[in-house]
Amino acid sequence: MNTIPPFDTELLRRYDVPGPRYTSYPTAPQFDTSFGEAEFREHARRSNADPIPRRLSLYLHIPYCFSPCFYCGCTRIITRDFGRSGPYLERLLREAEEVSRLFDRDREVIQLHLGGGTPNFLRPAQIADLIDGLGRQFHFSRSALRDFSIEIDPRLIQPGDIAAYAEVGLNRASLGVQDFDPAVQQAVNRIQSVEQTLATIEDCRRAGFRSINVDLIYGLPKQTLEGFAKTLDTVLAARPDRLAVYGYAHLPDLFKAQRQIVADDLPDPETKLKLLGLAIEKLSAAGYRYIGMDHFALPEDDLARAQEAGDLHRNFMGYTTHADCDLVGLGMSAISHVGDSFSQNARDLPSWENALDQGKLPTWRGMTLDRDDVLRGEIIQQLMCQGEIDIATIEDRYEIEFESYFEDSLRKLPKLVADGLARVEPTRIVATSRGRLLLRMIAMCFDRYLTQAADARANRPRYSRVI
Repeated sequence: MNTIPPFDTELLRRYDVPGPRYTSYPTAPQFDTSFGEAEFREHARRSNADPIPRRLSLYLHIPYCFSPCFYCGCTRIITRDFGRSGPYLERLLREAEEVSRLFDRDREVIQLHLGGGTPNFLRPAQIADLIDGLGRQFHFSRSALRDFSIEIDPRLIQPGDIAAYAEVGLNRASLGVQDFDPAVQQAVNRIQSVEQTLATIEDCRRAGFRSINVDLIYGLPKQTLEGFAKTLDTVLAARPDRLAVYGYAHLPDLFKAQRQIVADDLPDPETKLKLLGLAIEKLSAAGYRYIGMDHFALPEDDLARAQEAGDLHRNFMGYTTHADCDLVGLGMSAISHVGDSFSQNARDLPSWENALDQGKLPTWRGMTLDRDDVLRGEIIQQLMCQGEIDIATIEDRYEIEFESYFEDSLRKLPKLVADGLARVEPTRIVATSRGRLLLRMIAMCFDRYLTQAADARANRPRYSRVI
């Protein structure tokens, strides 16, 4: 599964349609406001009653950013007032305290992630206070395999910051880069030097971080093959453990910041595909393995090893190494996956604050998964993480006859099979090497919320393109 896939420009062009990224199934647009605090509490209670209680993964959303990056579609608040972080942290810890009471104390936290926004908008002392508070409210694992990670904007890093993160237990870092080309940086309002970035990577290594990820984006305004090649060469010379190479999704109707991007400055579809092909070529030559979707890792990284062992998992944080966890999201807009449910906190700051100030949990929307949701969710997990569906396992676990249950889904596969994207075998459905860049297309066949290709076209403003 994790060798670099072949690149077929014509094939990718034909299948470059809007579709979900499948960080969850069902996807977030299916969440409903009829699911609220009471439902979240009930699912947490039920999860404690499982014969083998699942461990916990905590996601903390830190929304503040010093300046807007025009490509960004994240939930964030632009401010130069660092004082706003204090009241936010006070409420965040209050939310954590209330939520922690819902889970049995023996359920250890094996994974913690600070995301945003810009988590290092917080000063190291604030991050230390946050992690200390969480450690008193939840049972932190002491395993050497625990993953405590933080997203970092190198532009805000000061001397000693990374060492301070390591002192409080953070051991993984993800750095935003996107592109080092000055024209691209100017067009997306993110001026970031090579020196800042490489110094931060070196600081992480010196502090003993187990893994370093770098994010890049192809398809940005003013981006060229020559400029992106230089960015790739610079990043690969630093040898990060992982890379995420995302395709820019231009959805200005959904994300206001993207309205600052001049559409005529965006690469044409042909050039965008060539940018992706260039990234795949260089990553392959540098020895990186393809994990899935946009993610690549060195063979010795935990992500590659988890995929080989069948333990890889995909959720709202992307690919992770811990599949046996309930995900608990804290902070505005954060999403949880507890038991057979998804839930999301209020996406705007006042609503999130008001709920907590009234002594309530800030659950805004969600859904209880029915048996079909769970079944299809497992199938899509198998596809996105391992590149195949184990038919026998699904039939045994859910007591179904696969061919009859998924009759409608299987009718959509012949075109993909004819184009060499998938193989249908008696005991499994496999994404071919040609199909691994188009896993989303195979997964969409099993998504009952996208019953026809026409539905994907109707959802064009909702989903990014597959490539």
